[in-house]
Amino acid sequence: MNIGIVGVGLMGGAMAANLLSRGWSVNVHDIVPEKIQALQSLGAVGAANACEAATKTEAVIIAVVDDQQAEAVLFGKPGQSDGVVHGLPAGGVVVLCPTIAPAATVRLADRLAQHGIHTLDAPMSGGPARARDGSMSLMVAGPNAVFERCQPLLQALSAKLFRISERVGDGARTKLVNNLLAGINLVGAAEVMGLANALGLDMAATLDVIEQSSGQSWIGSDRMRRALAADFEPRAHMTLLEKDTRLAVEAAQAAGFAGLLGPLAAGAFAQASAAGLAQEDDGALFKQFVKPRGQA
Repeated sequence: MNIGIVGVGLMGGAMAANLLSRGWSVNVHDIVPEKIQALQSLGAVGAANACEAATKTEAVIIAVVDDQQAEAVLFGKPGQSDGVVHGLPAGGVVVLCPTIAPAATVRLADRLAQHGIHTLDAPMSGGPARARDGSMSLMVAGPNAVFERCQPLLQALSAKLFRISERVGDGARTKLVNNLLAGINLVGAAEVMGLANALGLDMAATLDVIEQSSGQSWIGSDRMRRALAADFEPRAHMTLLEKDTRLAVEAAQAAGFAGLLGPLAAGAFAQASAAGLAQEDDGALFKQFVKPRGQA
């Protein structure tokens, strides 16, 4: 397959680098020219817009932030033929990787079908390092025939490939469930680090205990280790878990499900973003709970 990738930021760029290292032919487009140039040095073909990235490809991976960006790159600006649908031939496949609302996923897939284009609903998880080495997770929903056709690509992208269902939207639903738990775990980890500090405990030693005991979580260990080293360089911006937890709570409400912790976690990320941490790593939630000793 010749592949296009639109949105080559932290995750999309890592996926592109992974595919290029495996010998795939990859067209890339991003609104930041430097990101395109960095991948061109690895052998990617740079594209001026999403249409050009999709031209002469069989599948296009969309790795933007939200449904509005996805809609813009798929269908182009009003009156212009710069979207994916203007370059990807009928019968081609769009692999939707952003974390977006299930209803938005279905809406985009329905519009793509009007152009004769198939959709795989395939949100991703694992972070840039795992995207780069192909060990990230993909939760894939879509027709069996399309899934089987794209299996070599999906397996190159992900060592943890989860076949969810044939119903587009179920990938998005699964991702929201996962990310809500990730958000709840991260809020809990940041809170208990704050508690350890307030109790006069050594936070690093406390985290050592947690990591080998019943309180362990992957995201808690990953983010709090970096937070203790004052490393808040964004691997995943605070705004992403703010968005994802909000979407998960909205999906729960639409399904008539009343959770307890989800709304609290969503509120914690919204509060952190409003406090000026929006563009920091989501592990900067630590700052909301850990105050200098003696300070209220």
